[in-house]
Order: sequence, then C-alpha cells, then structure tokens
Amino acid sequence: MPMQTANFYTINHSNYPVKTIGILGGGQLGMMLAQAALPLGIRCVFLEDSANCPARLLGKVFSSEQFEDFAQSCDIFTLEFENTPLKPAQFLESTKTLYPSSFALSVAQDRLNEKKLFNQLDIATVPFMAVHDKADIQAAADKLGLPLVLKTTRGGYDGKGQFVVKSADQIDTAWAELGDATKTAPLIAEGFIHFEREVSIIAVRAQNGEIRYYPLVQNEHSNGILAKSTAPAPNVEQLTEQAQSNIKKLLEHLNYVGVLTLELFVTSEGGAEKLLANEIAPRVHNSGHWSIEGAVTSQFENHMRAVAGLPLGDTSIVKPSVMLNVIGKYPKLDEVLAIAGVHVHNYDKEEREGRKIAHITVMPSDSSQLDNTVAQVVAKLPNKLSD
Repeated sequence: MPMQTANFYTINHSNYPVKTIGILGGGQLGMMLAQAALPLGIRCVFLEDSANCPARLLGKVFSSEQFEDFAQSCDIFTLEFENTPLKPAQFLESTKTLYPSSFALSVAQDRLNEKKLFNQLDIATVPFMAVHDKADIQAAADKLGLPLVLKTTRGGYDGKGQFVVKSADQIDTAWAELGDATKTAPLIAEGFIHFEREVSIIAVRAQNGEIRYYPLVQNEHSNGILAKSTAPAPNVEQLTEQAQSNIKKLLEHLNYVGVLTLELFVTSEGGAEKLLANEIAPRVHNSGHWSIEGAVTSQFENHMRAVAGLPLGDTSIVKPSVMLNVIGKYPKLDEVLAIAGVHVHNYDKEEREGRKIAHITVMPSDSSQLDNTVAQVVAKLPNKLSD
C-alpha cells in the first residue's frame, strides 16, 4: 500500500463561510492578523504598495494597481491602519463586507470629529478647539491656557504631526511647522493636562453585538513612541468599569465589529483618579501585542473571529506580562532568548531610527520576577529611548 503524505497547505473549507480575508495594509499588524487566522483555516491577502512589507511572509500582496484583483480575491475585508484611504475602503464596502465599517474609519481618521463624538457620548476629554489659521492658535492659548498641544487632525502617529506650544513666542514656529495641514483640514488645539499615567483598553465586538474586554494596560512612551506596555495595569480596579463603559458606548454607537482600542489619560481630581479619552484606533493595537502569549485569546485571533462571524474567545490574562517595543535596531537574538520567559516577535523590517521593527513579550513563570526579567531584556536592547 503506497504511503500517503498529508498536504498541510490544503484546507477543507466546506464549513467555513469566510475563506479569505483581505487586509488593507501589509505591515506588522497585518502579518500578525494573518498568523492568527491560519490556525482558524482562514487565509489572508493584502493591499499594500510596499512589496517588501512584513505581511508578504504570510500571503499574497496586491499593489494599488491590482486593486480589482485584490477585491475579487476576498470574501470580506478588514484593515490594519486607521490612515487607510477612505475611498477604496468605501468602494470595497459597497461590494462586500468591510469590518470595521468605513464610518468607524472616518471618525478615527479625524481627531476633531473623534473628540466631538467622545463628548457627544459623554466620554470625558481634555478641552479642545478647532484651529483654521494662526490667529486661532492665539485664541486657543487665551481660552485653554499654555502650554497647549497643537495637532494635525489627520495623519500623524508615534508623536508625528504635533507641536507643544509652551509660550506665546512659539506660535509662529508652531504655525510654520503644522500650518500647511490646514489646506485640507483644520488643526486641533488641546489643553495641556498633567496626567499621572497613560492606559489603554482593548475590546472586541462580534457581529451579534457581544463585547469582550481585555484588561486595562499601562503604557509608557518615549519620544512619542510606545516603548512599554504592562498587562494588567497596576491599581486600576476603580478605573476599569469607567473604561469599559466608555469603549462600550463607542462600539455600539459605531455598530463596530472587530477589535477597537481606546487610549486614555489617568488624572487626579481631589484625590480621586479619573479617565480622559485621548483617541481611538479602529484596529488591533501595539498596546495589545502582549496578548499573543499573555491572554487566552489574542487580540489578533479575536479580531479575525469577529470579522469572520465566529464566536469570540476568552480575553482573560494567562499571567502578568510586559511588552517591550524594539525600536530602530535589533538586539542580539541569542542573548535575548537566553533569558527565561521571553518571547520575540521579529517583523522582518530593515533597521531604521525611530522605527518599530519587533516586540518582545516578557512573562516569566514566576510573576514575582517580572520586573527583574524586564530589566534584563531592556539591558540587551541597543537603543534606549528617552523621554
């Protein structure tokens, strides 16, 4: 009888309503979404103009010139980046299903509309004003006080597209740096707050409206780039209900399907901590990367479950963990992996200053050694970002 060999590359899709998911974007988030989809029997393809993108390792990459082929190759669509162009997303939505919707995408792409929606839903924010010209910066300084944070309403991430106006004599410089953006959309001026820490909450909503929440995570930034996420965030028992209520309002108002992230500032008034909403990300998020090893079901798997119409997975923490971003330059792999309780995720990206090229999740078997293990890993990182 001839020996039979298993074909590991053929999937029986007879019980799969969704066979192929098209992802708008081919960065590391798309790559990790595809990694999570494979065990579910779901393939992913990508719309991305960078042929050398990380996602190429997990599926076919279509350029924008191959848009029609991309559209025809998928059952449904999702996205990995909130700055995805709106018109292609709307077109795909008119032909097949897009999760999250183009409406959710349009809100998240405009910081001014985003803040207005927060206030409409009774979600607290810093005070803010629209800025159309240089005179409006002075008006914002008079009303909101100095310092104030001037931001582009569209584009910009990891600290880009921002200027902190600390004194009146910086208004000209701020306008010179960001004023050109007002040709397409106003800027937003936000009152400066002295916050104690930054946290984020990630939640996933299924097509049937079920919502599951990941624990609040504490985030530390350096040079405007997320450097470290601690899961769960310490001492947030009194904040968790408020955070969950806020993101639930957003998920339901947007009729959202998939993973949504809400970034928050923690402030104190009269000794009591409260949350102020900063912004949303309509996608899987850097502050949730710990969940690949640290949660029963990762944010990536739960997003794919949601958009494919599958039941959501358990979002409970397996054990406390810390995620560290690798910025600019890779550490020596053997030295990092020699540390017990460490998981390395390489994005296969070229080294470049200020670029996220990998992340490391630290979760030792003995949780009491977490801080010590994190310190060992940090010592191996070539680039130590500073505030």
